[in-house]
This record gives sequence, structure tokens and C-alpha cells, in this order.
Amino acid sequence: MSKKAKDLNQLIRVNKWGVDERQRELGVLISREEDFIAQGHQLDAELAREQQIAATDPTMAGFLYGGFADRYRMRKEQLRQLLHAIRLEIEEARERLADAYRQLKVYEEVQKDRARREDAEEARQEQLTLDEIGLNQHRRRQAQG
Repeated sequence: MSKKAKDLNQLIRVNKWGVDERQRELGVLISREEDFIAQGHQLDAELAREQQIAATDPTMAGFLYGGFADRYRMRKEQLRQLLHAIRLEIEEARERLADAYRQLKVYEEVQKDRARREDAEEARQEQLTLDEIGLNQHRRRQAQG
């Protein structure tokens, strides 16, 4: 393998690492999104429990449930905003991953092209050598005969 191909292998290795890093970043963001969604479901379950409790004791419900409902709406809005922000980050991370992957593919295609050209040149050189050997053998036979 030529020095150029080795240099390209190093570049490809670095870019593969970059793609892997972008995948890890995306995985972390998706995990955070799932956590926020789970928090939302948990919050909704708390609301359902509080509503059941409030239905069993209507006299205390007006006093206690109102504060809970206000906190619920505030926390739900915070989660909505966090989800919106994390989804924007996820979209940006996906774009960064796609860009890194496209760049990696460019390098890999260039390497394949170089390897094909190097193989063709090696085959051409080998054929020239074989042709010369054959020509020399033919000349010797002609000289002897």
C-alpha cells in the first residue's frame, strides 16, 4: 500500500471516530428526551392520583388540590419547553452526524478509487514485465533457431 493510501487510512480512522462521537452525542440527547417524556408521564400519573384523592374528600380538595394543580401546570410547561429544546438539539445532532457520515463516505470512496488505480498500475507493470520476459524468450529462440 502506498504512503498516500496509508495517509488516507489515518484520515478515515479519525473520521470514523468522529462519526462514533456524533452517534454517542445523539444517543445521550435521545436518552435525555426519553427521560423528559417519562417525567411527563409520571407527572400525569401524579395528577390522576391527586384527582382521585380530591374526589374522595371534596372539602380538603379545594384547598390542597388548587396548589397542586398550579404546580402541575408549571412543571408540565417546563417539561414542554425542555422537550422542545432537546428536540431541537437532537435535530442539530442528527445533522452533525449526517455531515460527519457524508464526509467519511467521501474519504472512503476516494480511498477505493486510489486503490483501484494502484491495483491497475500494479497489474500494468506486471503485464509489462511479463511481456518483456516473453519478448526476451522469443528473441533467444529466434537467435538460436
